[in-house]
Amino acid sequence: MFSLINKNIANYCETYSSSEDIVLQELFRETHLKTVNPRMICGHRQGLFLEFISRLTQPKRILELGTFTAYATISLAKGLQHNGLIYTIEKKQEYESIITNYLEKANITSKTKLFFGEALDIIPKLEEKWDIIYIDADKKNYLNYYKLLLPSLNQNGIMMVDNVLWNGKISENIDSKDKDTKAIH
Repeated sequence: MFSLINKNIANYCETYSSSEDIVLQELFRETHLKTVNPRMICGHRQGLFLEFISRLTQPKRILELGTFTAYATISLAKGLQHNGLIYTIEKKQEYESIITNYLEKANITSKTKLFFGEALDIIPKLEEKWDIIYIDADKKNYLNYYKLLLPSLNQNGIMMVDNVLWNGKISENIDSKDKDTKAIH
């Protein structure tokens, strides 16, 4: 598999990063055993990065688009203020049991508002200002999400968008059938 990060650098980062907590280890394993596309999970290093940004900014409100099995949700929630909330939207209800199980195991159920459905339908109903927005959803709507959410981002807020380099595909000739790469490009 193509990687933008040199394998030696990746190994170094893995060796010298904090170890993955038990709940996230279990979630990673269960995601690989019980889902069709386990590669969609953010994983340890990316989870640590999301946790770092969250702890650095100490957000009161986070919005996440694309919960999948909640690995990123749990990572982001670690930096929430005491009374903070993370709102997370997942299109596929089939992940609900894994999500709710691990939100409970991570002890963040009370800090989480979980929505299922189309993000473009749900976002306009949320009347919040966001300290962090994390977009990791359907690629074809990235620009729509950006335009819709930018006005609700707090002045010093952070918007993070996953997969913008799309494993290097954006720099290549794009196959006309590859709709996700075309959408990101």
